[in-house]
Amino acid sequence: MTVSLTPTQPVPGSQVLGYGAARGDLDVPNDDIVGPINSSDEWIRQRTGIISRKRASADVSLLDLAKKASLEAVENSGLTGSDIDAVIVGTITFEYHTPSLAALLAYEIGADGAIAYDMGAACAGFCYGIGQADALVRAGTAKNVLVVGAEKLSDIIDPTDRSMSFLLGDGAGAAVVSASDVPKIGPTVWGSDGENWKTIYMTHSLLEYKENPELGFPTLRQEGPSVFRWAVWHTADMIRESLERSGLGVEDVDVFVPHQANMRIIDQLAKQLKLPDSVVIARDIEDTGNTSAASIPLATHRLLQEGKAKSGDVCVQIGFGAGLAYAGQVVILP
Repeated sequence: MTVSLTPTQPVPGSQVLGYGAARGDLDVPNDDIVGPINSSDEWIRQRTGIISRKRASADVSLLDLAKKASLEAVENSGLTGSDIDAVIVGTITFEYHTPSLAALLAYEIGADGAIAYDMGAACAGFCYGIGQADALVRAGTAKNVLVVGAEKLSDIIDPTDRSMSFLLGDGAGAAVVSASDVPKIGPTVWGSDGENWKTIYMTHSLLEYKENPELGFPTLRQEGPSVFRWAVWHTADMIRESLERSGLGVEDVDVFVPHQANMRIIDQLAKQLKLPDSVVIARDIEDTGNTSAASIPLATHRLLQEGKAKSGDVCVQIGFGAGLAYAGQVVILP
């Protein structure tokens, strides 16, 4: 007997309805962290563009940050928690392997029974989430999807590490993706480059730490020059592809929000793309730091709050980091 299943009803497109943000409650200027890495404020500014970074107090959890950002995003979208039927969280710093941060977050915001899962795509996590939310909504599988990038990177850094510890901050950014009569989120360009995974890595595994506690808790490391070269030369091509697949060119871009990894990378990408002077470029890293999966929604939220970006603007965003995972798309701002 042949059985025909009733398909879900697809919709023409999806859109971002609103953003939310939560930064760590502590301002940590360069002078506060240069001692252990035998460095200086000038050295950090020249190489990264960072003057200060936001970090969370010990009594502020990753769930606290994610909840604050999520509730604002839901409110700005004109919805309530009960309207959310899927929660996707990009994070590499939630303290539990299970349950997921997404499941706990769904409960905390009143999204009872929502689809909920975490992703470990590191700095590309938010853009991965937007790509998945777009697909879920357009397929008719979900109506309103909450996408969150949340990191408390201060929990997994070695203060004496000169490779990247001085870059990192804490925070969460969120966005709600819903159905639209016309596409307002372009096709996602995404993938990974596992061959170069050693450019951003953990010092050792949790199993190795369990067997030999003298190793210390695993912390992040990177090969800075290699990451810089990869990001500048590969990411520009991905951005061009995402624009092309959306039927747009560089001249159509109003806002550029790359992952806030390093100010020099941001400047080089803008140069590679030959962005017009009129394009607003996110530079949230200056006083927030690199917040991995949270950096793109945090930077976008800030541009909207400060009036530097506005509703209807064409925004191209791209995330890249450990894995090496990457993802980007064009979004029409809410």
